[in-house]
Amino acid sequence: MASVKPADLRLKTADELGDRLAVLKKEQFNLRFQKATGQLENTARQGTVRREIAQILTVLKEKAAASA
Repeated sequence: MASVKPADLRLKTADELGDRLAVLKKEQFNLRFQKATGQLENTARQGTVRREIAQILTVLKEKAAASA
């Protein structure tokens, strides 16, 4: 999966970012579970998901600071 650019994230609404964040958190849990059971095949996906979560949280904080 291609990396998400922060500029693309800034164009989305807070609701869209929240929805994407929920999906990524669920995927992160599933990846962690797969790793624990020895079924994880693409270990690089864990880092990608973690990085995208951090980017979304950063953009959400920027939006909150701008509206305050």
